[in-house]
Amino acid sequence: MSSLTTLARPYAKAAFALAEAEQALPRWEEMLTLASAITEDATMAELLDSPQVSSAEAARMIADAAGQAFDGRFRDFLAVLGANGRLAVLPEATRLFQRLRAEAEKRLRVRVVSAVPLDADQSARMRDALARRFECEIELENEIDEAVIGGAVVYAGDEVIDGSLSGRLHKLSSSLVR
Repeated sequence: MSSLTTLARPYAKAAFALAEAEQALPRWEEMLTLASAITEDATMAELLDSPQVSSAEAARMIADAAGQAFDGRFRDFLAVLGANGRLAVLPEATRLFQRLRAEAEKRLRVRVVSAVPLDADQSARMRDALARRFECEIELENEIDEAVIGGAVVYAGDEVIDGSLSGRLHKLSSSLVR
Protein backbone atom coordinates (compact mmCIF):
# COMPACT_ATOMS: atom_id res chain seq x y z
CA MET A 1 0.00 0.00 0.00
CA SER A 2 2.80 2.42 0.80
CA SER A 3 4.28 2.04 -2.70
CA LEU A 4 0.86 2.79 -4.19
CA THR A 5 0.64 5.86 -1.97
CA THR A 6 4.11 6.93 -3.08
CA LEU A 7 3.10 6.59 -6.73
CA ALA A 8 -0.22 8.40 -6.21
CA ARG A 9 1.08 11.31 -4.12
CA PRO A 10 2.51 13.47 -6.96
CA TYR A 11 -0.71 13.09 -8.94
CA ALA A 12 -2.86 13.96 -5.93
CA LYS A 13 -0.71 17.04 -5.29
CA ALA A 14 -0.89 18.04 -8.96
CA ALA A 15 -4.68 17.63 -9.00
CA PHE A 16 -4.93 19.63 -5.80
CA ALA A 17 -2.78 22.43 -7.22
CA LEU A 18 -4.87 22.57 -10.40
CA ALA A 19 -8.14 22.54 -8.44
CA GLU A 20 -6.92 25.17 -6.00
CA ALA A 21 -5.75 27.43 -8.84
CA GLU A 22 -9.22 27.14 -10.40
CA GLN A 23 -10.89 27.52 -6.99
CA ALA A 24 -12.71 24.29 -7.78
CA LEU A 25 -11.76 21.87 -5.00
CA PRO A 26 -15.27 20.39 -4.62
CA ARG A 27 -15.63 19.96 -8.39
CA TRP A 28 -12.27 18.23 -8.72
CA GLU A 29 -13.08 15.94 -5.80
CA GLU A 30 -16.32 14.95 -7.56
CA MET A 31 -14.47 14.24 -10.82
CA LEU A 32 -11.74 12.27 -9.06
CA THR A 33 -14.32 10.26 -7.12
CA LEU A 34 -16.21 9.44 -10.31
CA ALA A 35 -13.02 8.50 -12.18
CA SER A 36 -12.00 6.25 -9.28
CA ALA A 37 -15.39 4.56 -9.24
CA ILE A 38 -15.14 3.95 -12.98
CA THR A 39 -11.67 2.38 -12.66
CA GLU A 40 -12.85 0.19 -9.77
CA ASP A 41 -15.84 -1.15 -11.72
CA ALA A 42 -15.13 -4.83 -12.41
CA THR A 43 -15.84 -4.65 -16.14
CA MET A 44 -13.80 -1.49 -16.61
CA ALA A 45 -10.94 -2.80 -14.46
CA GLU A 46 -10.75 -5.87 -16.69
CA LEU A 47 -10.58 -3.68 -19.80
CA LEU A 48 -7.97 -1.39 -18.25
CA ASP A 49 -5.80 -4.39 -17.36
CA SER A 50 -6.01 -5.82 -20.85
CA PRO A 51 -2.71 -5.76 -22.74
CA GLN A 52 -4.69 -4.97 -25.88
CA VAL A 53 -5.76 -1.58 -24.47
CA SER A 54 -3.11 1.14 -24.42
CA SER A 55 -2.88 3.52 -21.46
CA ALA A 56 -4.02 6.39 -23.68
CA GLU A 57 -7.05 4.37 -24.81
CA ALA A 58 -7.79 3.48 -21.18
CA ALA A 59 -7.77 7.16 -20.21
CA ARG A 60 -10.14 7.93 -23.08
CA MET A 61 -12.41 5.05 -22.02
CA ILE A 62 -12.66 6.46 -18.50
CA ALA A 63 -13.40 9.94 -19.83
CA ASP A 64 -15.99 8.55 -22.26
CA ALA A 65 -17.66 6.54 -19.50
CA ALA A 66 -18.11 9.76 -17.51
CA GLY A 67 -19.74 11.57 -20.41
CA GLN A 68 -19.95 15.31 -19.75
CA ALA A 69 -19.00 14.97 -16.06
CA PHE A 70 -15.32 15.78 -16.74
CA ASP A 71 -14.10 19.15 -17.94
CA GLY A 72 -11.23 19.58 -20.40
CA ARG A 73 -8.62 20.18 -17.71
CA PHE A 74 -9.58 16.97 -15.92
CA ARG A 75 -9.50 15.02 -19.19
CA ASP A 76 -5.94 16.34 -19.68
CA PHE A 77 -5.10 15.17 -16.15
CA LEU A 78 -6.43 11.68 -17.02
CA ALA A 79 -4.39 11.70 -20.23
CA VAL A 80 -1.22 12.40 -18.23
CA LEU A 81 -2.05 9.55 -15.84
CA GLY A 82 -2.63 7.28 -18.83
CA ALA A 83 0.54 8.37 -20.61
CA ASN A 84 2.53 7.55 -17.49
CA GLY A 85 0.77 4.21 -16.96
CA ARG A 86 -0.66 5.37 -13.63
CA LEU A 87 -4.42 5.02 -14.04
CA ALA A 88 -4.37 2.33 -11.35
CA VAL A 89 -3.38 4.93 -8.74
CA LEU A 90 -6.58 6.95 -9.25
CA PRO A 91 -8.39 5.60 -6.14
CA GLU A 92 -5.39 6.28 -3.90
CA ALA A 93 -4.78 9.69 -5.52
CA THR A 94 -8.42 10.50 -4.79
CA ARG A 95 -8.01 9.59 -1.10
CA LEU A 96 -4.86 11.72 -0.88
CA PHE A 97 -6.62 14.62 -2.65
CA GLN A 98 -9.48 14.39 -0.14
CA ARG A 99 -6.97 14.52 2.71
CA LEU A 100 -5.23 17.57 1.19
CA ARG A 101 -8.57 19.30 0.73
CA ALA A 102 -9.63 18.57 4.31
CA GLU A 103 -6.33 19.97 5.61
CA ALA A 104 -6.66 23.09 3.46
CA GLU A 105 -10.23 23.63 4.64
CA LYS A 106 -9.29 22.81 8.25
CA ARG A 107 -11.66 19.84 8.46
CA LEU A 108 -10.99 16.50 10.12
CA ARG A 109 -13.04 13.33 9.78
CA VAL A 110 -13.16 11.57 13.13
CA ARG A 111 -14.43 8.05 13.75
CA VAL A 112 -15.70 7.39 17.27
CA VAL A 113 -16.14 3.72 18.19
CA SER A 114 -18.40 3.18 21.19
CA ALA A 115 -20.42 0.33 22.69
CA VAL A 116 -23.69 2.24 22.27
CA PRO A 117 -24.70 5.01 19.86
CA LEU A 118 -23.77 8.54 20.93
CA ASP A 119 -26.79 10.76 21.57
CA ALA A 120 -26.98 14.27 20.11
CA ASP A 121 -25.58 15.91 23.27
CA GLN A 122 -22.65 13.50 23.51
CA SER A 123 -21.87 13.97 19.81
CA ALA A 124 -21.96 17.76 20.17
CA ARG A 125 -19.70 17.74 23.25
CA MET A 126 -17.25 15.33 21.60
CA ARG A 127 -17.23 17.42 18.40
CA ASP A 128 -16.58 20.63 20.39
CA ALA A 129 -13.78 19.08 22.46
CA LEU A 130 -12.09 17.62 19.39
CA ALA A 131 -12.48 20.90 17.48
CA ARG A 132 -10.64 22.70 20.28
CA ARG A 133 -7.93 20.04 20.45
CA PHE A 134 -7.29 19.85 16.69
CA GLU A 135 -8.22 23.47 15.88
CA CYS A 136 -10.45 22.53 12.97
CA GLU A 137 -13.98 21.61 12.02
CA ILE A 138 -14.83 18.04 13.00
CA GLU A 139 -16.89 15.61 10.91
CA LEU A 140 -17.96 12.99 13.44
CA GLU A 141 -18.85 9.44 12.50
CA ASN A 142 -20.07 7.05 15.21
CA GLU A 143 -19.43 3.33 14.87
CA ILE A 144 -20.87 0.78 17.28
CA ASP A 145 -18.72 -2.07 18.64
CA GLU A 146 -19.93 -3.81 21.78
CA ALA A 147 -16.38 -5.08 22.45
CA VAL A 148 -15.50 -1.54 23.57
CA ILE A 149 -17.69 -2.25 26.65
CA GLY A 150 -17.85 1.42 27.70
CA GLY A 151 -16.24 4.75 26.83
CA ALA A 152 -14.97 5.20 23.29
CA VAL A 153 -12.01 4.90 20.95
CA VAL A 154 -11.45 7.99 18.81
CA TYR A 155 -9.65 7.77 15.45
CA ALA A 156 -8.68 11.28 14.35
CA GLY A 157 -6.31 11.34 11.41
CA ASP A 158 -3.18 9.48 12.46
CA GLU A 159 -4.04 9.75 16.14
CA VAL A 160 -5.90 7.16 18.23
CA ILE A 161 -7.34 8.14 21.60
CA ASP A 162 -8.38 5.04 23.53
CA GLY A 163 -10.77 6.00 26.30
CA SER A 164 -12.57 2.67 26.23
CA LEU A 165 -13.18 0.40 29.17
CA SER A 166 -11.78 -2.55 27.22
CA GLY A 167 -8.59 -0.56 26.56
CA ARG A 168 -8.22 0.28 30.24
CA LEU A 169 -8.81 -3.34 31.24
CA HIS A 170 -6.17 -4.46 28.74
CA LYS A 171 -3.64 -1.96 30.17
CA LEU A 172 -4.45 -3.08 33.71
CA SER A 173 -4.08 -6.74 32.71
CA SER A 174 -0.72 -6.02 31.04
CA SER A 175 0.61 -4.19 34.08
CA LEU A 176 -0.43 -7.02 36.43
CA VAL A 177 1.26 -9.69 34.31
CA ARG A 178 4.67 -7.98 34.48
